[in-house]
Amino acid sequence: MPDFPRGFELAEALTAAARQLHDTVTPHSTMSTAVGLAVRLVPGAEHAVISEAERGNHFRTLAWSDEVVRTAHDFRPGGDRAPYWDHLWHAPVVRVADSESDAGGSVLAGLGLRSALALRLRADKRRLTVLTVYAGKPHAFDDAATRIGRLFTAHVGLALDSVTVREQLTEAMHTRDLIGQATGILMERLNMDATEAFDSLVRASQRENVKLRDLARRIVDANHTT
Repeated sequence: MPDFPRGFELAEALTAAARQLHDTVTPHSTMSTAVGLAVRLVPGAEHAVISEAERGNHFRTLAWSDEVVRTAHDFRPGGDRAPYWDHLWHAPVVRVADSESDAGGSVLAGLGLRSALALRLRADKRRLTVLTVYAGKPHAFDDAATRIGRLFTAHVGLALDSVTVREQLTEAMHTRDLIGQATGILMERLNMDATEAFDSLVRASQRENVKLRDLARRIVDANHTT
């Protein structure tokens, strides 16, 4: 499947991948689907992983195709990390031709990961999300692989944005319902109108330094147990 000559077959494969990505329902399932698709779509890819970095050398591995690349991205405080990370703050794509000869590539070489193609998914001033594909042989990723990788990550980024917005809207609706239920409970118990009950809820949230949503959930849960 990864041997796309040109044009139509590639477009078909990317369209099918986009459908699978947009059928996912959470950011985690989107990323888990993405690493599996990356291995199938990017020519030369044998493994794939999505990781996140924050300024100050804080790293997280978010999704992986197998334990080999999870180990490669098991970032430890003060330990080695993949050699391409620092470059990705400034460049959307970084290729490692041969980890045995690249400076800082000992972690990858020790795991038999000779080539890497790292593609930025998301970036802002403090956080970086990257999809990386690996191969066991050197010089596995050429310009064609890079082009396909960039097209694929564009679809992954769109799918992540979409599912994140859906998740946020669902959470917002759930929060609104919780606050409405808690307000109704206070109205009934304390003989208040809706405005007074909501204001009381806000003041209690500020006084106890608890999010309004969490305080509302406590009130609703307590009411269900009485």
